[in-house]
Amino acid sequence: MNYENYHLPANFTDAGKLMGMFQIRNTIESLLISAPILYLCLAFLPFEITTRIIAAMILAVPAGGFALIGINDDCLSRFLGIWWRWRRSRRILTFRGSPSDGRRGQ
Repeated sequence: MNYENYHLPANFTDAGKLMGMFQIRNTIESLLISAPILYLCLAFLPFEITTRIIAAMILAVPAGGFALIGINDDCLSRFLGIWWRWRRSRRILTFRGSPSDGRRGQ
């Protein structure tokens, strides 16, 4: 039997990613989260421009970075949707006694 060897490039799994690292959906969510924070800080803080820029970066960069990374390889919107469905459908378990308290034979 003759086997053919194929060379796979190192970046063959980078399709659909921005700069080979971030998923496109995570990047869009990151922009949607950090742009309003940046605008609100620059437009409404009553300080000098340097202080406003520093405050905006302190708030917008961690929020955008968190959105870029995501949670468990999911984007934030997908994770929040899964969490919301779990939160609405969870049930409370109650303790009805142990099997050894004599109710079994009744």
